[in-house]
Amino acid sequence: MHAGELTRALKVEAERLGFDLVGIAPATPPPHAERLAEWLAAGYAGEMAWLARNAARRIDPRQAVPGARSVIVCGVHYRAAEPDPALWNDPARGRISRYAWGDDYHDILLPKLRALQAWLEGRLGRAQIGRSYVDTGPVLERPLGALAGLGFQGKNTLLIHPRQGSWFFLGEILVDVELHYDAPQPIGGCGGCTRCLRACPTQAFAGPYVLDARRCISYLTIELKGPIPRELRPLLGNHIYGCDVCQEVCPWNQRWGRFSAWPEFRPDPERVAPRLLDLIRLDDEQFRARFRGSPIKRTKRRGLLRNVAVALGNWGDPLAVPALTTALNDHEPLIRGHAAWALGRIGGAAARRALETRYAGETDGWVRDEIALALAEA
Repeated sequence: MHAGELTRALKVEAERLGFDLVGIAPATPPPHAERLAEWLAAGYAGEMAWLARNAARRIDPRQAVPGARSVIVCGVHYRAAEPDPALWNDPARGRISRYAWGDDYHDILLPKLRALQAWLEGRLGRAQIGRSYVDTGPVLERPLGALAGLGFQGKNTLLIHPRQGSWFFLGEILVDVELHYDAPQPIGGCGGCTRCLRACPTQAFAGPYVLDARRCISYLTIELKGPIPRELRPLLGNHIYGCDVCQEVCPWNQRWGRFSAWPEFRPDPERVAPRLLDLIRLDDEQFRARFRGSPIKRTKRRGLLRNVAVALGNWGDPLAVPALTTALNDHEPLIRGHAAWALGRIGGAAARRALETRYAGETDGWVRDEIALALAEA
């Protein structure tokens, strides 16, 4: 079977498996791959040191999978119907990125990719032709997606399909098989638009096509493991897991954004706009039970409740003081410190009493500093 016929059959099988997008690119460094080194050198990766460790492999797919000749890039839409604005804009509720409203996409997509790889191996009559990745492999997913014709990278750095928007997950199969390659999408699809750059709550874009992850809400609420910088906390609003602002304002999504047909990504009502006061009270067992099978479990309880404490401080309602007082005595210093910040933001006699009482018995130096600063503010 020649490359063109095999590629056509492969795409039919990918569609049968449920993939909404599929494109093929040569296993070569995608255009502008060298900019990764510049981005890392500027410090924009923050604490994501694993990006630097695999930098050379990320640039060249043939280093990730020796002998690779083609990259099969698949996409799956995850967008769901918009939530009730009354819930979405309620500062007493947390905002969670749409991709986390349903099941963990890693667990859903990887078996599908491996099934597609197994189909191709069956057609070729041999096994171990490559490797499948969903988000965790050392590959430049979005540049490879653009090279495979699935869209162009926008000024918000995301991959945007000109007829289907950007609300989709990506997965790749690197194979040692030569296939028929798709034509890359032309660059410059954003034109003069800068809505995403202007709308970012934390001004995380160092310029068009350049994201400073250290200021990105998705990084701050998910990837960052330690304290959120104090100067950025007020800018998070009620975002407690990820952020969609740069996609929400994108004209390509407003005009073309497709909705997902995958039942696994249908919204769990508990994850669309949960009450902050319910979340801040979760113990370890309750956290595991509530977010089992969800990507939110990646933050662990201490990370999520850190974010929730910040959102409660930004809400600023004295109703949160009793729950934050309890969190001020949590076994996790990360939660105690951010609860102290939130109490300082809310202020009042009850918040001050809680902070003074905790300060007298606090042994963690960073938490003591946070309490002292909160007392000065309160």
